[in-house]
Amino acid sequence: MIGISDIEAAARLIAGHVVRTPTVESPGLSALLGVPVTAKLELLQRTGSFKARGATAKLLSLSEADRAAGVVAVSGGNHAISVAVMADALGVKATVVMPKSAPARAVEIAEAAGATVRLTDTMDGAFALMSQLQADGLSLVHPFDDPVVVAGQGTVGLEFAEDASGGGEGSEGEGSEGEGLTDVLVSIGGGALISGVAAALHARMPGVRIWGVETEGAQAMSEALAAKGPQPVRLSSIVSTLSAPTVSQLTYDHVSALVDDVLVVSDAEAVQGTLDLANHAKVWAEPAAGCLLPAARLVRERVDGDMRLGLVLCGGNATTTDVISWAERFNLR
Repeated sequence: MIGISDIEAAARLIAGHVVRTPTVESPGLSALLGVPVTAKLELLQRTGSFKARGATAKLLSLSEADRAAGVVAVSGGNHAISVAVMADALGVKATVVMPKSAPARAVEIAEAAGATVRLTDTMDGAFALMSQLQADGLSLVHPFDDPVVVAGQGTVGLEFAEDASGGGEGSEGEGSEGEGLTDVLVSIGGGALISGVAAALHARMPGVRIWGVETEGAQAMSEALAAKGPQPVRLSSIVSTLSAPTVSQLTYDHVSALVDDVLVVSDAEAVQGTLDLANHAKVWAEPAAGCLLPAARLVRERVDGDMRLGLVLCGGNATTTDVISWAERFNLR
């Protein structure tokens, strides 16, 4: 299990390479949801998502020989962007493997950063090719099955805990809304973000409830919890950045021990959440972050008494064209 000392070490390692993103009180979301809401704007992170943290931590932890040999990563979009961009910044040759369903913009960014991009028909195929390239001698930068990556992603929670109470340099306002957050919602793909964030928040904010959120057709963690362990799942969600074909034992262990529950919402609800974040919070997020809003309403129904919500807005790498297309598909406004 990842501990707070591991996350603090990761924070020191990646300092100067990534952005300490803002933590803000959101009057718009507070009015929309009917409870005080504080948001961690990880969509303003370098590369547009939290993934830069874990990728940087892993790249910096490699030996000189491993970095010289190059790295390989697999991704539905955001991890590929982060590994490509951060590897380029650190002088490491990167190969990223993505399914053909990955956003075209993610492919373009990875290629522009100098990475070799390999496309496969499916996400399962992408993971298989990743394993093959690793066997050929490339060092793996896994999106979630790596304690170094989990600790790197956990720095989101470390900053959130510091800033939500008004004590950190990334906080905006007086911090009164964030004081004593009762419930924090985090999206789940392979589970590294929520694993690290939950470890950090439980260490720094004892008693806080952590809720995971998935979309229908990308339910690897909720199915793992039901089965008492990781297992392959069938993917059908449009939210490629949450579409892991399975979680790892590492992330399953963290979620089963530290997370109160994992909620599942529809793709349409996630896209509506993206629209609501733009209209009410004035931020541009991808559906992997938009899914938190319908889940927050479910949490409100389940929790008695006063609550103060924290939302980790994980990324903003959806194009306007993509969001408009999804909104039209689901008849949303």
